[in-house]
Amino acid sequence: MAGKVNEVTDMTLMTGLTEEHEPVEMKDLNEMVVDLRQDIEALRASLLNNRRIDQNLYIEYDVKRGLRESNGKGVLTGLTEISDVVAFELVNGKKVPCDGRLYYQGINVWDIVNGLEGRKFGFEETIYLLLFGKLPTEEELQRFLRVSLGMQELTNRFVRDVVMKASNGNIMNALQRCVLTLYTYDSNPDDISSINVLRQSLELINKLPIIAVYSYHAYTHFRREETLMIRNPKKGLSIAENILLMLRMDGKYTDLEAKVLDTALILHAEHGGGNNSTFTTHVVSSSGTDTYSSIAASIGSLKGPRHGGANLKVQKMFVDIKEHVSDWSNEGELTAYLKKILDKEAFDGSGLIYGMGHAVYTLSDPREVILKKYAKMLAEEKGMMEEFNLYESVERIAGRLIMEQRHVAKNVCANVDFYSGFVYTMLGIPEELFTPIFAMARIPGWSAHRLEEIINANRIIRPAYKYVGTHCDYVKIEDRS
Repeated sequence: MAGKVNEVTDMTLMTGLTEEHEPVEMKDLNEMVVDLRQDIEALRASLLNNRRIDQNLYIEYDVKRGLRESNGKGVLTGLTEISDVVAFELVNGKKVPCDGRLYYQGINVWDIVNGLEGRKFGFEETIYLLLFGKLPTEEELQRFLRVSLGMQELTNRFVRDVVMKASNGNIMNALQRCVLTLYTYDSNPDDISSINVLRQSLELINKLPIIAVYSYHAYTHFRREETLMIRNPKKGLSIAENILLMLRMDGKYTDLEAKVLDTALILHAEHGGGNNSTFTTHVVSSSGTDTYSSIAASIGSLKGPRHGGANLKVQKMFVDIKEHVSDWSNEGELTAYLKKILDKEAFDGSGLIYGMGHAVYTLSDPREVILKKYAKMLAEEKGMMEEFNLYESVERIAGRLIMEQRHVAKNVCANVDFYSGFVYTMLGIPEELFTPIFAMARIPGWSAHRLEEIINANRIIRPAYKYVGTHCDYVKIEDRS
């Protein structure tokens, strides 16, 4: 599997896109902001002086900050059948940590990945499972693939007028803009019946990878002055294969590369209803708004560095480690530098070893365990075992150090972000696409949850906030001090 190379030569090069793509009068706007800097600083001081809430009030009123209980467990806000995250088992009535397990519609993700050996449409089959609640038969899968392939295309007008205009380096913003603009290309955008939302979801699932790759090419062309290459997705290829095909100048990829990316997409497709972006899907969908607004909001949530950007932080941390540790195989030298990171004396001063620890998993993150296996296979194919061994050493040492220095009683395991950035780097995926790849993978999960919310809940999500300010009289402007 590892040695075979697939080559596709049909390529469409878009030309005639040499006009200026800088936002209109952006420089003038920036200069205006500089001129107003003192006034903005004064407004900032007023904001900070008048908007602080006494932190003790959160304890007094038992506010679930971050929708978490005091023990860190999430507050129960809904019901779902889509996925289950398991990190503990009941033994004699007591919760005991266990190796993590992740279930999609009741099926262990380990079994899903292992059951796809030798087949290339693993992510597509997982999409079907998440949306429809069951694994497809061969006939159902072929029907689903026909529908999906028919929804991959973007019109030349959309590519030219939307994707190529106002390019920027943050592809997540480009995804939001393009998703919202697709609303205007939909003849029935506001219909939230289940059949219409299903149709819209399938359109977005199949178009988002193309939009992301095209947006990256637009960014490199208009902002870096590199050659513009737009290659159409090829019928009959999987989503993973088409991503590699469209992204690479020569359109070549090995079977193993496609398999690893397909597996990464499967592992990122869903992770319970309580993660930030999926909860955003539920909240926004509960208002009765359209699919495009809901998915754009979820993309905005995932963009946040506390949610979807962790794998990029891991990659930057390893670049720093490589620069400061001369002998990667020297465990003593590596341990000393990781201690400096924990003591806020190295890297970004945060005191965090990124990619280590998880809010739910303790002994292991099943996604990390699976992805690590494929990362090793890919490293062997690409002659990057020295880097893989470094990752493995940091994973082993960091877990122990965090427990010792933070006086943590429970085990600290690596999470899926620990190896995902390394995998993407080996696949030649640029850093600008790390989080968009996450979005491409997660949109089936968001779509499944949106459909679940529409079909079952039918009630707007409206949590309560306790007012802790003071009532006061209105004062006329001439009497204010």
